[in-house]
Amino acid sequence: MPELPEVETTRRGIEPHVLGRRIEGWIIRDRRLRWPVKLPRSLKGQTIERVARRAKYLGLLTGSGGLIVHLGMSGSLRYVPRERAIGAHDHVDLLFDGGACLRYTDPRRFGSIHFQPGDWREHWLLASLGPEPASAEFDASYLHRRSRKKRVAVKNFLMDSRIVVGVGNIYANEALFEAGVRPTRAAGRLTLAECARIAAAVRETLTRAIEEGGTTLRDFVGSDGRPGYFGERLAVYGREGERCVRCGARLKALRIGARATVYCASCQR
Repeated sequence: MPELPEVETTRRGIEPHVLGRRIEGWIIRDRRLRWPVKLPRSLKGQTIERVARRAKYLGLLTGSGGLIVHLGMSGSLRYVPRERAIGAHDHVDLLFDGGACLRYTDPRRFGSIHFQPGDWREHWLLASLGPEPASAEFDASYLHRRSRKKRVAVKNFLMDSRIVVGVGNIYANEALFEAGVRPTRAAGRLTLAECARIAAAVRETLTRAIEEGGTTLRDFVGSDGRPGYFGERLAVYGREGERCVRCGARLKALRIGARATVYCASCQR
């Protein structure tokens, strides 16, 4: 599934092309995404004033509200000429002046497209989300306070979007390795110092992944059609049985909440 860095990579990829463009209309070939696609007539003629991101949601913001796009398991957005041949999974085109369109492609149809009048962050999908990893709010004190009395494994705690947004499975594995914290640890037993290391590791891991274009996954390609390259630098995820890049011990694997989890028993306590 595209995670926060992949979504941010997409945002940066499409922003120069759609910013300031007027929406002339749209073509919906298949409404059957995670929720049926319904766009209001008032969107026609509006201009894209900002391309934003909240967690794993993209926001194409106009003067009347925001078009909210989630890429789901396999979705992607491309800025292409309208005459570009239509593929089997090209479900929605947002048409701009000048003959181009923003094409939403999704083989699994698990993504979504919504319109929210006014402040897009008030949409029910976004209203209860936690802070962004790079925000000032996400720090050691916040993590320590929110983790008290929590018995859930720290890996699942970090992946809870009500606690912090955008920390999916890959980056939770990587951040906990960087922080030296074992993923099975109960969140409520974390010290303030450990929370500080985790907050810093989450921020650093996601920032580095964004800079390098996201993680290469089978279903994800960037807005320019090229996959991300952060996958080449993963320290633990997908490396079960290989040597730890720090101490040389064999990496171990287990499943936490049905998710693949890889860690170093020597480096992570």
